[in-house]
This record gives sequence, structure tokens and C-alpha cells, in this order.
Amino acid sequence: MVWRNSKRRKYNNKKTTVNKQTFDSKREARRFLQLKSLEKDGEIFDLQCQVKFELIPKQDGERACNYIADFVYKNAEGTVFVEDVKGKQTPVYKIKKKLMLYFHNIRIKET
Repeated sequence: MVWRNSKRRKYNNKKTTVNKQTFDSKREARRFLQLKSLEKDGEIFDLQCQVKFELIPKQDGERACNYIADFVYKNAEGTVFVEDVKGKQTPVYKIKKKLMLYFHNIRIKET
């Protein structure tokens, strides 16, 4: 019998490091490189990674409910985009996506 010490990740994604930043998946790292290229070309501005949005504030005895976006950036017109790299939409993500639209009037772009 062979025992493995490495824990298999839930969705088979592999953490990847690019430009001294660690991403949850290769797909997310590739998207980061694409967005950095667009930023360099002046097509998008103010690229940020792992931006936290509060959906429901902390309540008595409970933690706050937050959504953490993979990327947030602006286009040339100043429109803000919130983007999430998704392989699979979990039930929790679907609820948070609706809460982002309801409370922040932000529609999440999925790639």
C-alpha cells in the first residue's frame, strides 16, 4: 500500500506563482498575465488582485460575510470591472454573486 502525504485539492487546481504573486490556479495566473499585458498597453488601469467586498457586516456573535474578487480594474472610460476566474460555480459563489449585485450594484465578470 502506498501512502501519499500531499493532499489532493478539491477542484484539482494547482497553486501557481507569477511575478512573486501566488494564485489559486494556473488559469487564474494566466488571466493575471493577460490583464497585466492589457494594463501595459493602456487598455485597462488600476489592476488589483484579491479585493475584498463586504456583503453582510459583522453581527452579534457572527463574522462578516465577504466576497473576495480575483481581479478588479478599470477600462479607459473609467468603468470598474470585478472579475472572477471560475472553473466551477459553487452554491456559495452563486449566492455571493447575487449579493454583490444587490448590495454593490456590481455584476461579476466570469472568465
